[in-house]
Amino acid sequence: MTDTKLSTGSAPSPAGAHAKPGAVRRSYRTPIVLAAFAVAGILLFGPFGREGVSTLALSTRSDAIQLTPLGLPTLATGYVIAVLLVVIAVVAFLRARSGTRVPLWLSALFAFLLLLGFLVWASADANLPVPGLLAGALALSVPLIFGALGGVISERVGVVNVAIEGQLLAGAFCSALVASITGNPFVGLIAAMVAGVLVSFVLAAFSIKYLVDQVIVGVVLNVLVSGLTGFLFSVLLSPNSAALNSPPRFANITIPVLSDIPIIGYVLFRQTFIVYLMYIAVIAVYIALFHTRWGLRLRAVGEHPQAADTVGIKVAATRFWNVSIAGAIAGLGGAFFTLGSVGAFGKEMTAGAGFIALAAVIFGRWDPIRATLAALLFGFASSLQGVLNIIGSPVPSEFLLMLPYLVTILAVAGFAGKVRGPAAAGKPYIKS
Repeated sequence: MTDTKLSTGSAPSPAGAHAKPGAVRRSYRTPIVLAAFAVAGILLFGPFGREGVSTLALSTRSDAIQLTPLGLPTLATGYVIAVLLVVIAVVAFLRARSGTRVPLWLSALFAFLLLLGFLVWASADANLPVPGLLAGALALSVPLIFGALGGVISERVGVVNVAIEGQLLAGAFCSALVASITGNPFVGLIAAMVAGVLVSFVLAAFSIKYLVDQVIVGVVLNVLVSGLTGFLFSVLLSPNSAALNSPPRFANITIPVLSDIPIIGYVLFRQTFIVYLMYIAVIAVYIALFHTRWGLRLRAVGEHPQAADTVGIKVAATRFWNVSIAGAIAGLGGAFFTLGSVGAFGKEMTAGAGFIALAAVIFGRWDPIRATLAALLFGFASSLQGVLNIIGSPVPSEFLLMLPYLVTILAVAGFAGKVRGPAAAGKPYIKS
Protein backbone atom coordinates (compact mmCIF):
# COMPACT_ATOMS: atom_id res chain seq x y z
CA MET A 1 0.00 0.00 0.00
CA THR A 2 1.03 3.63 -0.55
CA ASP A 3 0.39 6.79 1.40
CA THR A 4 -2.21 7.90 -1.11
CA LYS A 5 -4.57 5.26 0.27
CA LEU A 6 -4.95 7.46 3.32
CA SER A 7 -6.42 10.43 1.46
CA THR A 8 -9.89 9.02 1.02
CA GLY A 9 -13.01 11.06 0.51
CA SER A 10 -15.05 12.05 3.52
CA ALA A 11 -18.25 10.22 4.28
CA PRO A 12 -21.55 12.09 4.11
CA SER A 13 -22.58 13.61 7.39
CA PRO A 14 -25.53 12.18 9.26
CA ALA A 15 -27.34 15.48 8.92
CA GLY A 16 -26.96 15.36 5.16
CA ALA A 17 -28.04 11.70 5.05
CA HIS A 18 -31.40 12.42 6.75
CA ALA A 19 -32.08 15.80 5.09
CA LYS A 20 -35.28 15.97 3.06
CA PRO A 21 -34.82 16.26 -0.72
CA GLY A 22 -35.13 19.88 -1.82
CA ALA A 23 -34.89 21.23 1.72
CA VAL A 24 -33.06 24.54 2.11
CA ARG A 25 -30.66 24.73 5.03
CA ARG A 26 -30.66 28.19 6.59
CA SER A 27 -27.98 29.41 8.95
CA TYR A 28 -28.44 32.80 10.59
CA ARG A 29 -25.28 32.67 12.70
CA THR A 30 -23.23 35.09 10.58
CA PRO A 31 -26.11 37.54 9.88
CA ILE A 32 -26.90 37.75 13.61
CA VAL A 33 -23.27 38.53 14.45
CA LEU A 34 -23.12 41.15 11.67
CA ALA A 35 -26.36 42.70 12.90
CA ALA A 36 -25.03 42.90 16.46
CA PHE A 37 -21.88 44.68 15.30
CA ALA A 38 -23.96 46.95 13.04
CA VAL A 39 -26.04 48.02 16.05
CA ALA A 40 -22.82 48.65 18.00
CA GLY A 41 -21.57 50.75 15.08
CA ILE A 42 -24.78 52.78 15.00
CA LEU A 43 -24.48 53.51 18.72
CA LEU A 44 -20.79 54.39 18.45
CA PHE A 45 -21.10 56.65 15.41
CA GLY A 46 -24.51 58.09 16.34
CA PRO A 47 -25.22 58.96 20.00
CA PHE A 48 -21.53 58.67 20.89
CA GLY A 49 -20.24 60.25 17.68
CA ARG A 50 -17.35 62.72 17.87
CA GLU A 51 -16.86 66.00 16.05
CA GLY A 52 -13.62 66.92 14.33
CA VAL A 53 -11.33 65.73 11.55
CA SER A 54 -9.43 62.44 11.70
CA THR A 55 -6.09 62.43 9.88
CA LEU A 56 -4.66 59.11 8.72
CA ALA A 57 -0.94 59.42 7.97
CA LEU A 58 -0.12 56.98 5.16
CA SER A 59 3.64 57.54 4.83
CA THR A 60 6.70 57.92 7.00
CA ARG A 61 9.40 60.54 6.52
CA SER A 62 11.81 57.95 5.10
CA ASP A 63 9.44 56.71 2.38
CA ALA A 64 10.60 57.34 -1.18
CA ILE A 65 6.99 57.89 -2.25
CA GLN A 66 5.13 60.30 -0.01
CA LEU A 67 1.36 59.91 0.22
CA THR A 68 -0.83 62.83 1.23
CA PRO A 69 -2.38 62.32 4.68
CA LEU A 70 -6.03 61.37 4.46
CA GLY A 71 -8.28 63.77 6.37
CA LEU A 72 -11.79 62.51 7.08
CA PRO A 73 -14.63 64.34 8.83
CA THR A 74 -15.16 62.15 11.88
CA LEU A 75 -18.93 62.46 12.33
CA ALA A 76 -19.88 62.27 8.63
CA THR A 77 -17.58 59.28 8.04
CA GLY A 78 -19.16 57.49 10.99
CA TYR A 79 -22.66 58.05 9.57
CA VAL A 80 -21.68 56.69 6.16
CA ILE A 81 -20.00 53.63 7.61
CA ALA A 82 -22.98 52.93 9.90
CA VAL A 83 -25.30 52.91 6.88
CA LEU A 84 -22.97 50.57 4.98
CA LEU A 85 -22.79 48.19 7.97
CA VAL A 86 -26.60 48.02 8.11
CA VAL A 87 -26.80 47.36 4.36
CA ILE A 88 -24.29 44.49 4.57
CA ALA A 89 -26.14 42.99 7.57
CA VAL A 90 -29.45 43.12 5.65
CA VAL A 91 -27.85 41.50 2.60
CA ALA A 92 -26.49 38.74 4.85
CA PHE A 93 -29.97 38.10 6.28
CA LEU A 94 -31.50 37.95 2.80
CA ARG A 95 -28.87 35.48 1.63
CA ALA A 96 -29.36 33.34 4.72
CA ARG A 97 -33.13 33.38 4.24
CA SER A 98 -32.74 32.07 0.70
CA GLY A 99 -30.37 29.36 1.89
CA THR A 100 -27.32 30.99 0.30
CA ARG A 101 -24.11 31.12 2.28
CA VAL A 102 -22.76 34.55 3.20
CA PRO A 103 -19.51 34.92 1.21
CA LEU A 104 -16.28 35.41 3.09
CA TRP A 105 -15.44 38.61 1.18
CA LEU A 106 -18.66 40.22 2.43
CA SER A 107 -17.79 39.45 6.06
CA ALA A 108 -14.24 40.72 5.42
CA LEU A 109 -15.61 43.97 3.95
CA PHE A 110 -17.87 44.39 6.98
CA ALA A 111 -14.93 43.90 9.35
CA PHE A 112 -12.78 46.39 7.39
CA LEU A 113 -15.49 49.07 7.44
CA LEU A 114 -16.11 48.57 11.15
CA LEU A 115 -12.38 48.82 11.88
CA LEU A 116 -12.01 51.92 9.70
CA GLY A 117 -14.94 53.56 11.41
CA PHE A 118 -13.52 52.81 14.85
CA LEU A 119 -10.11 54.21 13.90
CA VAL A 120 -11.66 57.38 12.50
CA TRP A 121 -13.83 57.78 15.61
CA ALA A 122 -10.93 57.17 18.00
CA SER A 123 -8.55 59.58 16.21
CA ALA A 124 -10.84 62.63 16.06
CA ASP A 125 -8.69 65.80 15.83
CA ALA A 126 -5.56 63.64 15.96
CA ASN A 127 -3.00 62.17 13.57
CA LEU A 128 -3.06 58.36 13.33
CA PRO A 129 0.19 56.90 11.88
CA VAL A 130 -1.07 53.95 9.85
CA PRO A 131 2.38 52.53 8.85
CA GLY A 132 3.56 52.68 12.47
CA LEU A 133 0.37 50.97 13.65
CA LEU A 134 0.77 48.13 11.14
CA ALA A 135 4.51 47.75 11.74
CA GLY A 136 3.90 47.51 15.48
CA ALA A 137 1.20 44.91 14.89
CA LEU A 138 3.61 42.78 12.84
CA ALA A 139 6.36 43.04 15.45
CA LEU A 140 4.02 42.00 18.25
CA SER A 141 2.72 39.12 16.14
CA VAL A 142 6.08 37.51 15.26
CA PRO A 143 6.48 35.33 18.40
CA LEU A 144 2.77 34.48 18.24
CA ILE A 145 3.10 33.33 14.63
CA PHE A 146 6.13 31.13 15.35
CA GLY A 147 4.31 29.67 18.35
CA ALA A 148 1.14 29.11 16.33
CA LEU A 149 3.06 27.33 13.55
CA GLY A 150 4.60 25.02 16.14
CA GLY A 151 1.17 24.42 17.64
CA VAL A 152 -0.34 23.59 14.23
CA ILE A 153 2.34 20.99 13.47
CA SER A 154 2.14 19.44 16.93
CA GLU A 155 -1.63 19.17 17.06
CA ARG A 156 -1.92 18.04 13.44
CA VAL A 157 0.24 15.06 14.37
CA GLY A 158 -1.92 14.31 17.39
CA VAL A 159 -0.18 15.97 20.37
CA VAL A 160 -1.86 18.90 22.11
CA ASN A 161 0.90 21.44 22.65
CA VAL A 162 0.04 23.48 25.73
CA ALA A 163 3.80 23.93 26.31
CA ILE A 164 4.20 26.66 23.65
CA GLU A 165 4.66 29.20 26.44
CA GLY A 166 7.54 27.18 27.89
CA GLN A 167 9.13 26.75 24.46
CA LEU A 168 9.00 30.50 23.81
CA LEU A 169 10.45 31.30 27.23
CA ALA A 170 13.23 28.72 26.93
CA GLY A 171 14.10 30.04 23.47
CA ALA A 172 14.25 33.62 24.76
CA PHE A 173 16.52 32.67 27.68
CA CYS A 174 18.96 30.51 25.73
CA SER A 175 19.19 32.92 22.80
CA ALA A 176 20.06 35.80 25.14
CA LEU A 177 22.64 33.78 27.05
CA VAL A 178 24.39 32.18 24.07
CA ALA A 179 24.31 35.31 21.90
CA SER A 180 25.78 37.34 24.77
CA ILE A 181 28.63 34.86 25.27
CA THR A 182 29.45 34.40 21.57
CA GLY A 183 28.56 37.89 20.38
CA ASN A 184 26.75 36.30 17.41
CA PRO A 185 22.94 36.55 17.12
CA PHE A 186 22.81 33.67 14.63
CA VAL A 187 24.36 31.33 17.19
CA GLY A 188 21.79 32.59 19.67
CA LEU A 189 19.08 31.76 17.15
CA ILE A 190 20.33 28.17 16.91
CA ALA A 191 20.43 27.95 20.71
CA ALA A 192 16.80 29.06 20.84
CA MET A 193 15.81 26.27 18.47
CA VAL A 194 17.72 23.71 20.55
CA ALA A 195 15.99 24.97 23.70
CA GLY A 196 12.58 24.60 22.07
CA VAL A 197 13.46 21.07 20.96
CA LEU A 198 14.55 20.10 24.49
CA VAL A 199 11.23 21.24 25.95
CA SER A 200 9.46 19.30 23.18
CA PHE A 201 11.51 16.19 23.98
CA VAL A 202 10.07 16.15 27.48
CA LEU A 203 6.54 16.73 26.17
CA ALA A 204 6.92 13.98 23.57
CA ALA A 205 8.53 11.48 25.93
CA PHE A 206 5.88 11.71 28.62
CA SER A 207 2.85 12.02 26.34
CA ILE A 208 3.84 9.56 23.61
CA LYS A 209 5.98 6.93 25.36
CA TYR A 210 4.55 7.02 28.89
CA LEU A 211 0.99 8.03 27.85
CA VAL A 212 0.71 10.86 30.40
CA ASP A 213 -2.11 13.33 29.80
CA GLN A 214 -0.76 15.81 27.25
CA VAL A 215 -2.44 18.88 28.74
CA ILE A 216 -1.06 18.13 32.21
CA VAL A 217 2.46 17.64 30.83
CA GLY A 218 2.23 20.92 28.95
CA VAL A 219 1.07 22.86 32.00
CA VAL A 220 3.81 21.33 34.17
CA LEU A 221 6.45 22.17 31.55
CA ASN A 222 5.31 25.79 31.45
CA VAL A 223 5.63 26.07 35.22
CA LEU A 224 9.00 24.27 35.20
CA VAL A 225 10.52 26.48 32.47
CA SER A 226 9.14 29.63 34.06
CA GLY A 227 10.62 28.73 37.43
CA LEU A 228 13.94 27.54 36.02
CA THR A 229 14.52 30.58 33.79
CA GLY A 230 13.42 32.90 36.60
CA PHE A 231 15.89 31.29 39.00
CA LEU A 232 18.77 31.39 36.51
CA PHE A 233 17.96 34.99 35.67
CA SER A 234 18.20 35.97 39.33
CA VAL A 235 21.40 34.07 40.17
CA LEU A 236 23.20 34.10 36.81
CA LEU A 237 22.06 36.75 34.32
CA SER A 238 21.13 39.60 36.62
CA PRO A 239 24.48 39.78 38.51
CA ASN A 240 26.41 39.45 35.22
CA SER A 241 24.15 41.31 32.82
CA ALA A 242 27.00 42.94 30.87
CA ALA A 243 28.55 39.59 29.98
CA LEU A 244 25.56 37.21 29.98
CA ASN A 245 22.48 39.29 29.21
CA SER A 246 23.53 41.83 26.60
CA PRO A 247 22.93 39.97 23.33
CA PRO A 248 23.55 41.70 19.98
CA ARG A 249 20.32 42.36 18.16
CA PHE A 250 19.60 41.69 14.50
CA ALA A 251 19.75 44.87 12.44
CA ASN A 252 16.95 45.86 10.09
CA ILE A 253 17.47 44.72 6.50
CA THR A 254 15.94 46.95 3.85
CA ILE A 255 14.99 45.19 0.62
CA PRO A 256 15.53 47.48 -2.39
CA VAL A 257 12.49 48.47 -4.48
CA LEU A 258 10.05 46.50 -2.31
CA SER A 259 10.76 48.71 0.69
CA ASP A 260 9.71 51.77 -1.35
CA ILE A 261 6.15 50.53 -1.84
CA PRO A 262 3.84 52.89 0.10
CA ILE A 263 2.69 51.51 3.48
CA ILE A 264 3.45 47.86 2.64
CA GLY A 265 7.14 48.50 2.02
CA TYR A 266 7.70 50.10 5.42
CA VAL A 267 5.74 47.40 7.23
CA LEU A 268 6.97 44.24 5.51
CA PHE A 269 10.34 44.91 3.89
CA ARG A 270 12.32 46.90 6.46
CA GLN A 271 12.53 44.13 9.01
CA THR A 272 15.07 41.98 10.80
CA PHE A 273 16.33 38.55 9.75
CA ILE A 274 13.91 36.80 12.14
CA VAL A 275 10.88 38.46 10.53
CA TYR A 276 11.99 37.41 7.04
CA LEU A 277 12.57 33.92 8.44
CA MET A 278 8.99 34.00 9.70
CA TYR A 279 7.70 34.73 6.16
CA ILE A 280 9.57 31.68 4.89
CA ALA A 281 8.37 29.52 7.81
CA VAL A 282 4.69 30.28 7.17
CA ILE A 283 4.96 29.39 3.47
CA ALA A 284 7.14 26.34 4.11
CA VAL A 285 4.85 24.89 6.79
CA TYR A 286 1.77 25.39 4.61
CA ILE A 287 3.33 23.74 1.54
CA ALA A 288 4.87 20.91 3.55
CA LEU A 289 1.68 20.23 5.47
CA PHE A 290 -0.70 20.04 2.52
CA HIS A 291 1.45 19.31 -0.55
CA THR A 292 4.09 16.77 0.48
CA ARG A 293 4.25 13.14 1.54
CA TRP A 294 5.56 14.26 4.92
CA GLY A 295 2.45 16.37 5.44
CA LEU A 296 0.16 13.54 4.37
CA ARG A 297 1.77 11.17 6.87
CA LEU A 298 1.64 13.79 9.61
CA ARG A 299 -2.05 14.53 9.08
CA ALA A 300 -2.89 10.84 8.81
CA VAL A 301 -1.30 10.16 12.20
CA GLY A 302 -3.26 13.05 13.72
CA GLU A 303 -6.58 11.99 12.21
CA HIS A 304 -6.51 8.19 12.29
CA PRO A 305 -3.31 6.71 13.77
CA GLN A 306 -4.55 3.14 13.49
CA ALA A 307 -5.09 3.49 9.74
CA ALA A 308 -1.68 5.13 9.41
CA ASP A 309 -0.10 2.25 11.33
CA THR A 310 -1.83 -0.21 9.02
CA VAL A 311 -0.09 1.24 5.94
CA GLY A 312 3.33 1.11 7.62
CA ILE A 313 3.69 4.57 9.17
CA LYS A 314 5.44 4.51 12.54
CA VAL A 315 3.00 6.52 14.62
CA ALA A 316 5.13 7.06 17.73
CA ALA A 317 8.23 8.08 15.77
CA THR A 318 6.24 10.39 13.51
CA ARG A 319 4.67 12.13 16.49
CA PHE A 320 7.96 12.36 18.37
CA TRP A 321 9.99 13.98 15.59
CA ASN A 322 7.25 16.34 14.47
CA VAL A 323 6.66 17.56 18.01
CA SER A 324 10.40 18.24 18.13
CA ILE A 325 10.21 20.24 14.88
CA ALA A 326 7.31 22.19 16.36
CA GLY A 327 9.42 23.00 19.40
CA ALA A 328 12.28 24.29 17.23
CA ILE A 329 9.91 26.64 15.39
CA ALA A 330 8.42 27.90 18.66
CA GLY A 331 11.95 28.46 19.99
CA LEU A 332 12.56 30.87 17.11
CA GLY A 333 9.62 32.91 18.36
CA GLY A 334 11.26 33.12 21.78
CA ALA A 335 14.49 34.37 20.20
CA PHE A 336 12.61 37.30 18.70
CA PHE A 337 12.03 38.73 22.19
CA THR A 338 15.75 39.00 22.94
CA LEU A 339 17.41 39.24 19.51
CA GLY A 340 14.85 41.25 17.58
CA SER A 341 12.71 43.21 20.01
CA VAL A 342 13.62 43.83 23.66
CA GLY A 343 17.34 43.10 23.45
CA ALA A 344 17.76 41.34 26.82
CA PHE A 345 16.08 38.55 28.73
CA GLY A 346 13.59 39.42 31.46
CA LYS A 347 11.81 37.21 33.94
CA GLU A 348 8.57 35.81 32.41
CA MET A 349 9.00 38.18 29.47
CA THR A 350 6.73 36.13 27.18
CA ALA A 351 3.77 37.22 29.36
CA GLY A 352 1.37 34.50 28.18
CA ALA A 353 2.24 34.74 24.47
CA GLY A 354 2.27 30.94 24.23
CA PHE A 355 -1.34 30.70 25.34
CA ILE A 356 -2.34 33.41 22.85
CA ALA A 357 -0.54 31.40 20.14
CA LEU A 358 -2.51 28.32 21.19
CA ALA A 359 -5.73 30.33 20.86
CA ALA A 360 -4.59 31.39 17.38
CA VAL A 361 -4.15 27.72 16.45
CA ILE A 362 -7.74 26.95 17.41
CA PHE A 363 -9.11 30.16 15.91
CA GLY A 364 -7.23 29.37 12.70
CA ARG A 365 -8.70 25.86 12.50
CA TRP A 366 -5.28 24.20 12.69
CA ASP A 367 -4.30 25.78 9.37
CA PRO A 368 -0.93 27.64 9.21
CA ILE A 369 -2.25 30.53 7.08
CA ARG A 370 -5.38 31.06 9.16
CA ALA A 371 -3.43 30.70 12.40
CA THR A 372 -1.02 33.37 11.14
CA LEU A 373 -3.91 35.72 10.41
CA ALA A 374 -5.35 35.04 13.86
CA ALA A 375 -1.98 35.86 15.45
CA LEU A 376 -1.85 39.09 13.44
CA LEU A 377 -5.26 39.98 14.88
CA PHE A 378 -3.91 39.71 18.42
CA GLY A 379 -0.83 41.71 17.48
CA PHE A 380 -2.92 44.41 15.81
CA ALA A 381 -5.11 44.84 18.88
CA SER A 382 -2.05 45.21 21.11
CA SER A 383 -0.45 47.71 18.74
CA LEU A 384 -3.70 49.64 18.48
CA GLN A 385 -3.82 49.98 22.25
CA GLY A 386 -0.37 51.58 22.32
CA VAL A 387 -1.04 53.95 19.42
CA LEU A 388 -4.38 55.14 20.76
CA ASN A 389 -2.82 55.80 24.16
CA ILE A 390 -0.15 57.94 22.48
CA ILE A 391 -2.63 60.06 20.49
CA GLY A 392 -4.84 60.52 23.57
CA SER A 393 -7.88 58.52 22.49
CA PRO A 394 -10.78 58.32 24.97
CA VAL A 395 -10.96 54.52 24.57
CA PRO A 396 -10.02 52.81 27.87
CA SER A 397 -6.85 50.75 27.55
CA GLU A 398 -8.51 47.89 29.47
CA PHE A 399 -11.10 47.59 26.70
CA LEU A 400 -8.41 47.39 24.05
CA LEU A 401 -6.64 44.63 25.98
CA MET A 402 -9.90 42.71 26.09
CA LEU A 403 -10.79 43.35 22.43
CA PRO A 404 -8.80 40.56 20.69
CA TYR A 405 -10.19 37.88 23.00
CA LEU A 406 -13.73 39.19 22.53
CA VAL A 407 -13.27 39.26 18.77
CA THR A 408 -11.92 35.71 18.86
CA ILE A 409 -14.95 34.38 20.72
CA LEU A 410 -17.39 36.18 18.43
CA ALA A 411 -15.50 35.17 15.31
CA VAL A 412 -15.48 31.49 16.26
CA ALA A 413 -19.17 31.62 17.17
CA GLY A 414 -20.25 33.72 14.21
CA PHE A 415 -17.86 33.32 11.31
CA ALA A 416 -15.91 30.13 11.84
CA GLY A 417 -18.92 28.00 12.73
CA LYS A 418 -18.34 24.64 14.34
CA VAL A 419 -14.62 24.09 14.90
CA ARG A 420 -13.24 20.55 14.97
CA GLY A 421 -9.59 19.80 15.53
CA PRO A 422 -7.62 16.73 14.43
CA ALA A 423 -9.58 13.65 15.52
CA ALA A 424 -6.70 12.00 17.39
CA ALA A 425 -5.25 15.13 19.00
CA GLY A 426 -4.70 14.54 22.71
CA LYS A 427 -5.36 10.81 22.43
CA PRO A 428 -2.43 8.43 23.10
CA TYR A 429 -2.00 5.66 20.59
CA ILE A 430 -1.49 2.14 21.86
CA LYS A 431 -0.45 -0.29 19.13
CA SER A 432 -2.82 -3.23 19.15
